[in-house]
Amino acid sequence: YDFGPTELAKKHLLDEGKDEKTIFVTGNTVIDAMQHTVVDNYNHPELEWVGDSRMIFITAHRRENLGEPMHQMFRAIRRVLNEHPDVKAIYPIHMNPLVRKAADEELGDCNQIHIIEPIEVFDCHNFEARCHLCLTDSGGIQEECPSYGKPVLVMRDTTERPEGVEAGTLRLVGTDENTIYEWFTKLLDNDKEYSKMAHAINPYGDGHACERIADI
Repeated sequence: YDFGPTELAKKHLLDEGKDEKTIFVTGNTVIDAMQHTVVDNYNHPELEWVGDSRMIFITAHRRENLGEPMHQMFRAIRRVLNEHPDVKAIYPIHMNPLVRKAADEELGDCNQIHIIEPIEVFDCHNFEARCHLCLTDSGGIQEECPSYGKPVLVMRDTTERPEGVEAGTLRLVGTDENTIYEWFTKLLDNDKEYSKMAHAINPYGDGHACERIADI
């Protein structure tokens, strides 16, 4: 059996020569997992620091973004934070020393962002559920955040999750400083643009993938 998260995944399996009778579109089980990892009574010192501010959740580590692209990403984030005193950002940073060096150079003295050590999936899911929006070059977060109505700006030129772009839950913004700045600002200042992404339907599942798989 092949359990695909989306119709596009099913198409890829058919293109590989899989038997259509053994392919089932179920959604992704990670969306199911978030029903159990995200809890109402969650608390964390970083969330206490955020307080009533709008929280931005950031992840950035991809190898193809190392160097100047990552510096541009961080400069864009810095510019937007400087212009929005009601916004705070949390960035669990990757262990890669090149990522840490770039972050320190561009964001190290910004008091609106906390760069913290990597966090476990339980904390990550709860941060995602409580953020205002997410900026990322990661993969899984592109599926997870939209299940809680959180827009995702993808700081990459391509994504292996095109269904999210088509559905409107993701926006590809590349690594150009001005493009990231423009879209980040737009989602903070334009309620209509924010709402359009926040209310788009997550194409990666509805939280019932495991049930479907078990039934099949």
